[in-house]
Order: sequence, then C-alpha cells, then structure tokens
Amino acid sequence: MGHPVRIIVKPFLTLAVGLMALGGAVAAAQEVPPGTKLSTARSALAPAFQAAWQRAVAAREVEGERLRAAAEQVSARRWLAAPPVLELNHRDDRWLSNAGRRETEVGVALPLWLPGQRAAHGAAADLALTRAQASLEVARWRVAAEVREAAWGLLTLQVDARHARTQTDGLRQLADDVERRVRAGDLARSDALAARAEQLEAQAQLAESEQALQAALGQWRVLTGLTEPPPAAELLAPPSGEIRAEGPRPHPELQLAALAVDHAHRRLEQLRASRRDPPELSIGWRQDIGGRAERAQNSMALGLRLPLGAHERNAPLEAAALAELDVAQVAEQRLRDRLDVDQATARAGIAAAAQQHRADTDRAGLLRERAALLQRSFRAGETPLPELLRAMALAARADAAVTRQQAALGRAHARLQQALGELP
Repeated sequence: MGHPVRIIVKPFLTLAVGLMALGGAVAAAQEVPPGTKLSTARSALAPAFQAAWQRAVAAREVEGERLRAAAEQVSARRWLAAPPVLELNHRDDRWLSNAGRRETEVGVALPLWLPGQRAAHGAAADLALTRAQASLEVARWRVAAEVREAAWGLLTLQVDARHARTQTDGLRQLADDVERRVRAGDLARSDALAARAEQLEAQAQLAESEQALQAALGQWRVLTGLTEPPPAAELLAPPSGEIRAEGPRPHPELQLAALAVDHAHRRLEQLRASRRDPPELSIGWRQDIGGRAERAQNSMALGLRLPLGAHERNAPLEAAALAELDVAQVAEQRLRDRLDVDQATARAGIAAAAQQHRADTDRAGLLRERAALLQRSFRAGETPLPELLRAMALAARADAAVTRQQAALGRAHARLQQALGELP
C-alpha cells in the first residue's frame, strides 16, 4: 500500500512545491513596514514611463501650450502696446475739376503702453510660461498613474496565470496517476472521474487567466509601445527609498492649482492696468499742391489719440476676472483637502495590505504544516484520501494568495507614490 500511495501524493507535492517556489520568487521582496519605505519599483518603471510619455497625446498638447506661452512672453516685451499702423492717404481732383490739386499724406500710428500696463502684461506672460511647465508636470504625473496601474495589474494577472498553470499541471499528473490505479484495481472509477473533473476545471481557469493576461498585455503595448512589462523581480525588489511626508517640491496638481490662483491675480492686475485702449502717437508727412501752377507745400504732422469710456469697457471683464480668482482659490483648497485624503487613504492601504500579507503568510504556513501532518497520517492509514486532497489544495491556494497579496502590497506602495506626486 505504501508504494501506490506515494504515486498519488507526489503530484500534490509537486503542485505545493511549485506554488511555494512561485511564492518565494514573488515574495523575495522584504515586507515594508507602513510609512517607512518606498519600493524600488520606481526605477523599474522608469523606462516604461518614458516610453509612454513619448506616445502620450497630452505631451503634444502641453508642448503647444508652452510654445503659445513663450510667444506671449516675447509679445509682452515689445516696446509698443500693439504693432505700429501705417497710414496712406492721397486725394486729387483728376476726375472732377482737374485743376491739378493733389494731397498726399503718409504717417505711422504707434500704440503706446499705459503706465504699468507693460509690466502687468510681462508678469502675466511669465506666469503663463510657468503655468505651461506646471501643466507639463501634471500631464506626466497622470501618465505615470496609467503606467503604474497597468504594470501592477499585469503583475497580478501574471501571478494568477502562473498559479493556474502550476495547478493545472499538478492536477493533470494526479488524474493520470489515479487512472492508472483504477486500471490496477486499487481505486474506484468515481475517483478517476473526480480527478479528471478537477483537472478540466483548472484548465478552464487557466484559459480564462491567460486570456485576461493577453488582453492586459495588448493594453500595455498601446500605452507604452513595449512588448513586455517590467520583470516581477524588479517590481518587487527590496525597498530602498524613504517615504517623505512632504517632498522637495509640491505635488504637480497642487502646484498647477496655485499657479491658477496667481494667474487669476495677474489677469485682474492686467485688466486694472489696461482700463482703456492704448493711446496712439501718430507721426506723418503731408504734401499739398493747390494747382498746376503752384508749388508743393510739405509739412509734418504729430498727433495723439486718447480713447475714452474705460469704465463701461472694463466692468464686465473685471467682474469675470474676480469670479475666476474666486473659483481658482476654492479649487485650490478643495484640491489640498483631496490630496490629504488620497495620501491618508494610500498609507492606510499599505498598512492593510501589509497586515493581510502577514496573515496570508501565517495561514499558508499553517496549512502547509497541516497538509504535511495529514500526509503522514494518510501513509499510516489513518486519514482518507479525500481529506488529504482537500488539505493539499488548501495549502496550494494559500501559497498563491501570499503571492497575490505581495503584489497587492507593491501596488499599495505605488499608489502612495502617485498620491505624493512622485514620478517613476
């Protein structure tokens, strides 16, 4: 009886050992105490993040915004409030009396800055360029979120597929061994049917896992242009960096929100410095000929044009600027509150994932020990085969749960990095 029993138990030992090896490979990363360390997955994701940024539509949009802000900055540094205007006038009586009277006038109108107007425009243009750079950082941060979620989602699917493949292989060996024993008359036909049914169920789960993995890989290629995700060993490498409470620079979204408030302030100052259209200084040359026998009379003209009616023109614009400032201030405060909640939630997620990982690890150890005890009891003829099979299956699933939870812990760290505004 001892030899046949070893034939039956061996596939389950292979399954358990395979899953424990998988758990050891994925759980090679030391568990990170919440609030102390960051995973080196940041460096592992850096190439994928750069590749995704090169393909991102947002990269082109913010580059266009930056070029537009740079052009506005150059425009605000010009000496005139607007481009000069060339004026040409000519009058004669050729088609009327034809007495030879002619009048020609050539002039240039120069729009002038109002006091303080040029400085206000320059400050607004400088801030627009800074804001465009902040928009660039926000766009990069959002792409980083997509890369992080895609990478950790792929890792989880890889773990599931590997677990399903290992379980399918073990159950296939078991079904083959049980059928051999049925043919030898040691086991009933019902045992062979049950073993084969378990194998087919595992095959269905494997097909489903591989299909989900292939779909995720396709989305990864669309996002980054890369054919392979970062290796699991690099994503789950031992953590090295300290989690910071406040980084050397603010969160990209918070920085952009603060700049939006500054931009609204600058716009209001710009409107108040431009209470009327710019005055125009005109310089011209004029030639008059009174008739055919008269000599030409030349003269220079100097004029100043001052637009009036400023209050009616600026009242609706200033009201809109004040409303924009109020909205920007409220949005900044709401963003601060949301970021505080996001960071607290991420830290709580790390603590919960770490606690669950410890619990799953302890549970897996207990179930492996129980399976080993039942294996010895089965060899002694004290435990029926179905109970041993259930114990081995529970131990295998517990080992797989440890690997999944290790990936969940890594994803929780990645989400904290994202909440803190850090890039890979």
